[in-house]
Amino acid sequence: MIPNQRQNLVSILRVCTRKGLSDQGGQVHCYLLKSGSGLNLITSNYLIDMYCKCREPLMAYKVFDSMPERNVVSWSALMSGHVLNGDLKGSLSLFSEMGRQGIYPNEFTFSTNLKACGLLNALEKGLQIHGFCLKIGFEMMVEVGNSLVDMYSKCGRINEAEKVFRRIVDRSLISWNAMIAGFVHAGYGSKALDTFGMMQEANIKERPDEFTLTSLLKACSSTGMIYAGKQIHGFLVRSGFHCPSSATITGSLVDLYVKCGYLFSARKAFDQIKEKTMISWSSLILGYAQEGEFVEAMGLFKRLQELNSQIDSFVLSSIIGVFADFALLRQGKQMQALAVKLPSGLETSVLNSVVDMYLKCGLVDEAEKCFAEMQLKDVISWTVVITGYGKHGLGKKSVRIFYEMLRHNIEPDEVCYLAVLSACSHSGMIKEGEELFSKLLETHGIKPRVEHYACVVDLLGRAGRLKEAKHLIDTMPIKPNVGIWQTLLSLCRVHGDIELGKEVGKILLRIDAKNPANYVMMSNLYGQAGYWNEQGNARELGSIKGLKKEAGMSWVEIEREVHFFRSGEDSHPLTPVIQETLKEAERRLREELGYVYGLKHELHDIDDESKEENLRAHSEKLAIGLALATGGLNQKGKTIRVFKNLRVCVDCHEFIKGLSKITKIAYVVRDAVRFHSFEDGCCSCGDYW
Repeated sequence: MIPNQRQNLVSILRVCTRKGLSDQGGQVHCYLLKSGSGLNLITSNYLIDMYCKCREPLMAYKVFDSMPERNVVSWSALMSGHVLNGDLKGSLSLFSEMGRQGIYPNEFTFSTNLKACGLLNALEKGLQIHGFCLKIGFEMMVEVGNSLVDMYSKCGRINEAEKVFRRIVDRSLISWNAMIAGFVHAGYGSKALDTFGMMQEANIKERPDEFTLTSLLKACSSTGMIYAGKQIHGFLVRSGFHCPSSATITGSLVDLYVKCGYLFSARKAFDQIKEKTMISWSSLILGYAQEGEFVEAMGLFKRLQELNSQIDSFVLSSIIGVFADFALLRQGKQMQALAVKLPSGLETSVLNSVVDMYLKCGLVDEAEKCFAEMQLKDVISWTVVITGYGKHGLGKKSVRIFYEMLRHNIEPDEVCYLAVLSACSHSGMIKEGEELFSKLLETHGIKPRVEHYACVVDLLGRAGRLKEAKHLIDTMPIKPNVGIWQTLLSLCRVHGDIELGKEVGKILLRIDAKNPANYVMMSNLYGQAGYWNEQGNARELGSIKGLKKEAGMSWVEIEREVHFFRSGEDSHPLTPVIQETLKEAERRLREELGYVYGLKHELHDIDDESKEENLRAHSEKLAIGLALATGGLNQKGKTIRVFKNLRVCVDCHEFIKGLSKITKIAYVVRDAVRFHSFEDGCCSCGDYW
């Protein structure tokens, strides 16, 4: 075959590769085979590349295996095909085989396999490849440097990624994009924006592209930096970027405004999108749902269903997840009914969300039934049930199903271990918790996180073993975070250990001085012990710093309408009726059970009458008051379900226990930590929460 003819065929193969024309590329392949002399090293490499990028890896392998000689381009093209088609381990296996055959990699070989390591979270292999790069002098090449930044970022080693980035001399737009995306992935939104500022100062030749701007918008949405997000939106407009033509950019704008609570701006950006993606639809639907705009959310979902019957599993599971978080059983069941009619509705992720929804709505039996009917269960499926049992105080069931999962040859991950340890903590199962923690320490491939240690601290602390809990924090191999010290401080309050509480409080205020919860916890510690001066000082210090505690909020669904209450507010139109109903309930509790307010738990140095008013205004009492006001105190055999964003207080807990006895009504209260099922004067938590 004459050289010009071969060159023309190579040009055709390039076009086929670019446009994904595998049939036409196959015809060129046949012609080359029939010509007898058409196939050589160069044309074979082009064929491998074409078949890989046209998603035909078996044909690529056939060409590769038939080659009498191969060079680094042949191997790299096949590795690239493996990565493109999702066979990441296959690429790394080829990389090792190439080395055994004595062929040295080039920058593209390194880049491809570092990408595979990042996607696999295979840090150890990535470190080996990095060492190889250093050995033969490839680290300073921009393609390799970019891939190293990406690999370290995806493997959670952002500091190493930043070190490599700083060593890249001639940074391209891809270099900057990789570093910005790395900071976003690691949760450092501010650093991502600072890096973008450095990029603009560096005056690189290329302008920011879709990837740059999408990463920056993600940085703003993940950290709630609406002002910076609006600046980027302004930059897009000023630079003449036509947002509606880019579904990715506009979708990110929708996500930004949704996550920052600007639903009007989110809807405006959404309406401008010419071709709306499933991601932009789901962002806006979830935004409305999370803000309690359920009618609008369901209306949008129905519009989406009319326009596109192929709603994916992410949208379904996410919406069901929101209804689960708000414990909206009726809406959750509606979504389940819709899901079963869709192909994606039978996917494991959707069924996991359905099980989670029933558990978070307090219907354990329904959740168990759905779980039993699932054909395919992954580790998330089992973790959802373990978590649900734990929150319902069914620790023994959590542990039993954990071991049942092991018998099904499903390996627990760190989240699953956290769920079962938390379940042991909620149920006071110290022995089982310690055994499971020992098992975790022995499990290869999982390193205990500070949250796992916090569960053990909680277990020890609840048993009154506060010194052991403190010793565990002091000696654990990872740095303690704010959460684990808060756990210990809370336990000090429960057991009245003021001295240890003071010590822990000082640590907390030193490492997290801007967190209002720490001042409130210290105030509660002193207040419960009657140290009013110290309590006042702690509250005053928090006030001086301008810190505000998250307000308690509860909600209850009555006749298909969800009513929200915030502690101390009287904005509900039925507030006078609610207050009268609660006073009547209190009167009956005093007369029939001798109930008195838990005044020492209302931590203010004020008179008892004022404390009673404060306690009556707690959000969960207001929600229950509405349910009783609309249905009356004589609703024997009925169940009232209330949900709260914070942990239920001691007085409200005692109040609802008594109420369940005198009214013969069952009350199910889900707080931020667990479920409390009150019936006939008892709570499912056994007064242990």
